[in-house]
Amino acid sequence: MHDAVNAVDHLHGSDLRQWARMPRIDPRQGVTVFSPPAPGQGHWVGAPSATYDPESGTFYLYRRIRYPRPVRGGECRIAASQDGLRFTDIWVMSRDQLESSSIERSALVRSFEGDWLLFVSYVDPSDGRWRIDGMRAPSPDSFQPAKRWPVLTAESTGTQGVKDPVVYKSAGEYYLFFTYAHVGAQAEGTAQLRMHESGDAFNTGAVLSRSAVAVSRDGQHFSVLGDVLVPPERGWDRDTTRTTCVVYVPPQFIMFYDGKARVEENYEERCGYAVSFDFARWRRVTVDGPWLVSPWGSESLRYLDVAAAQGRLFAYYEMCLPDGSHELRVNVIEP
Repeated sequence: MHDAVNAVDHLHGSDLRQWARMPRIDPRQGVTVFSPPAPGQGHWVGAPSATYDPESGTFYLYRRIRYPRPVRGGECRIAASQDGLRFTDIWVMSRDQLESSSIERSALVRSFEGDWLLFVSYVDPSDGRWRIDGMRAPSPDSFQPAKRWPVLTAESTGTQGVKDPVVYKSAGEYYLFFTYAHVGAQAEGTAQLRMHESGDAFNTGAVLSRSAVAVSRDGQHFSVLGDVLVPPERGWDRDTTRTTCVVYVPPQFIMFYDGKARVEENYEERCGYAVSFDFARWRRVTVDGPWLVSPWGSESLRYLDVAAAQGRLFAYYEMCLPDGSHELRVNVIEP
């Protein structure tokens, strides 16, 4: 995180009346990191979790590979790179190893002890609700799904599903941002009873997608602190506010999030951002519309994640192509 602060700080110039400035990202100038498995709607690669390990000088990038129903999120992989642009796969996990119908965004982070943690979100085969489990390994290429443990579940959080973890470390603690399915006033009767039949309550119109945060000292047992960003009553993001990345730019925290206005836009979210001075109270800045969109198709640009390395920022994201497929791109922001 310290490198991220320095890298962003270099972008600010010397204007003492401006505390923080958003870096410019042009998706048209982005470099393709991974292409979709096939052309067309439903073929997506993305949901990245990116981190840079200064000890080895290596970038690690988690991604999810998705196919049209009934396969959905069938596989996830971790890849390694020396330049943040060209990656080689070092680890693979299929949905079958979790006995699940789908895998989604996960969070890769190095632990305080020096080994690695992976927090993976997938559909619980027992009840069709999204959950988050954890794995620990000495290196990012050696995670063992059979040795995972529950981190957050629908039952433990009192929700209709939890997914898409984003994890940061601070002062000996792990902070895990996640999105959860909140039953809104629009879900009545049959809608509530049938929301888990498809294995994705977020795609039924029966719930809203809110962001919350949990904290842990050991990376295994988490306590939910509460909501950080909830959908407004009106606006382009009135159905979903899903945290995808948090960057500390003193004196502000900047949260990037995915938003959508209605369930028909599910899987085609766009990127907005919010700010906070105390990490607890967040204010949406992108009130009138998203901050980043794809120039093509549904305009979807989602799951933005930022890694800092050697004074530069590497912004990874999933975006829609003209044929409806999604690819994984990166923009390198130079000081």
